[in-house]
Amino acid sequence: MNKNYSLAFKSMSIFTMLFLIFNLNTGKAASMLDDPRFDRIPQSYLEQVAMQNDFFAPATVTIGDYDNFDMGTSTAEPHISQNPLNPLWNFCAYNINTSFRTLDGGMTWTATSVPFANTAGDPVTAYDSLGNLFYDNMKSPITGTWTNKSTNGGVTWGTGVSANVGNDKNWICADQTGGPYGGYIYGGMTPGNFVRSTDHGATFSTMFTASTQTLPGSMTAVGPNGSVQGGSVYYMTHSGANSAGVYTLYRSTNGGANFTQMSSNQFSNYIGTEISSRSTVQGMRTRPYPMIACDNSYGPYRGRVYLVYASNNPAGNGNKSDIFLRYSTDFGATWSAPAVVNDDLNSQNNFQFFPAIWCEKNTGKLYLKWYDTRLCPTSDSMDVYATYTTNGGASFAPNQRVTNKTFKIKLASSGSAPAYQGDYDAICGNPISAMACWTDFRNSNYGSYTGYFPDFAMRVSSTSLNINGNGNTTIYTSVPGVKLYTNSVKLSATVSPTPSAGSVYVQFIGRDSLTVYPDSIQTRIGATSGTTTGTYTVTILAQGPNGTPRHQRTITVNVGPTGIIGNEVPAKFELSQNYPNPFNPTTKIQYSVAKQTDVRIIVFDAVGKQVSEMVKSDVPAGSYSVDFNGTRLGSGVYFYRLITNEFTDTKKMMLVK
Repeated sequence: MNKNYSLAFKSMSIFTMLFLIFNLNTGKAASMLDDPRFDRIPQSYLEQVAMQNDFFAPATVTIGDYDNFDMGTSTAEPHISQNPLNPLWNFCAYNINTSFRTLDGGMTWTATSVPFANTAGDPVTAYDSLGNLFYDNMKSPITGTWTNKSTNGGVTWGTGVSANVGNDKNWICADQTGGPYGGYIYGGMTPGNFVRSTDHGATFSTMFTASTQTLPGSMTAVGPNGSVQGGSVYYMTHSGANSAGVYTLYRSTNGGANFTQMSSNQFSNYIGTEISSRSTVQGMRTRPYPMIACDNSYGPYRGRVYLVYASNNPAGNGNKSDIFLRYSTDFGATWSAPAVVNDDLNSQNNFQFFPAIWCEKNTGKLYLKWYDTRLCPTSDSMDVYATYTTNGGASFAPNQRVTNKTFKIKLASSGSAPAYQGDYDAICGNPISAMACWTDFRNSNYGSYTGYFPDFAMRVSSTSLNINGNGNTTIYTSVPGVKLYTNSVKLSATVSPTPSAGSVYVQFIGRDSLTVYPDSIQTRIGATSGTTTGTYTVTILAQGPNGTPRHQRTITVNVGPTGIIGNEVPAKFELSQNYPNPFNPTTKIQYSVAKQTDVRIIVFDAVGKQVSEMVKSDVPAGSYSVDFNGTRLGSGVYFYRLITNEFTDTKKMMLVK
């Protein structure tokens, strides 16, 4: 584990533990009992987490050539945001205050300890158009939220400021446009309070309170008002009952200063089976949050407002749920008929729930993700699925599986139904690809996972190579499959560590990019004459035009001596005089070992300073030749030394330039 990562995570774990102990010892956790009117973290879950040992093992999980990124074990309920100025910068936050950042598109993730005075969870994040990152989290005890700001992708943070006021489920969004309200931050929170910041998160003011917010799940979004970018700010509240949810939409045309109610509709019903006044899927609690987004592009669907939610289809307690999309072309005054997003056959036999959406601001492409049981006949296990629409919600691309392993829905450790295992997750993206984040139960814990969609698979034909100096071998780097990915894939490579002499090289033969799939590129990996023997790691990176999606594969390359002379086993250890001598700039050094042994050949100058290590490896019995290249050295006398477990010898050579 990366040392800095480990320290950051340990400090974050201690913070989480102190938070839990404080709540349990002061009686504040009594307010977190599983009241179905709220979506707080249950007391039993907090006690369970307080007894767990935090463990983090960041890894890329590859199954069937497709990758998921495992950031470790958190406490569910993630939200993710992507920097609109750099799609490689993603920030993902999980309950209660566990967060991760990547600045290289998910190749590495770093745990980030975000300073708040205290936290109760429900993390939500947002980037503004300038690349500022905002992180909203409920206070403990729950009286509102803190919002913190980072200007470098989550590497460092300011001091959290008091933002919203309320008692449950917060949400924020940022105006990413260049309009008159660009950079404004908007937030909503039960029981209906709406706040905004007009100074890039330095302060927040309460602008509006909606009396229609009686259930968790108020949502915010920004859209255009005709030609005015960011001229429409939307606030959707959630009320009614678990069996008949009412979504009420409010709109502001002056940057959230005041609002007008646009519509109020009973759209949602149960999800799965109601237990203790909560919707559940196989015992896991869930709720039909009204996920909203707007098309800010200059395309044909500019200004369209999207609403996505889960509900049983057909309606009624005990049935199975679908994902529904409605849209409005008149600022939310009226809504289209519901369209079913999931395309599984006989969908009444499967659960689809936990939707999340993101509308890409440049193209208007709407990304959607959700949990889905279609691969499990008994509907007790699930995957993450995703799709997108590019025609305003009229139709959807074929649904794609994002997870690379199906997992049980209900964790045994989460207790009796209705069990808390998170209440939402998220997706965020760019014109080429999106990154989804979710809680993954494949290892019977609360795994923190992300994955790309659309995406491509990656494979190398060999992951371990043995190469002699001045030799090479050819493998294949391929994209054997895609999931709705249609852009190019470009390859590049790095070698680590850098040899002290010679070089290990990677060549893509004929081309370094693919445009049709499946396809592959011949990849030559070799070592120049005189390359220091040892083990090297070749990393091949494959990425889309803007760096996303991206995946990498590693190949272990063992570089042996430059040449093996003959097949006979020598009778003794011996170091021969180099030839030619004097030389410029290369010379050959031959040596023999009578049995397999560790071998080092080093070169040092007249004052004893080592200038090269030509060989460092376990060498079988035999006679060998290596080339020494003195291009980087000045004229003079040098010495080369053979070092084995049983024999050492040194000889002199002269470089004349």
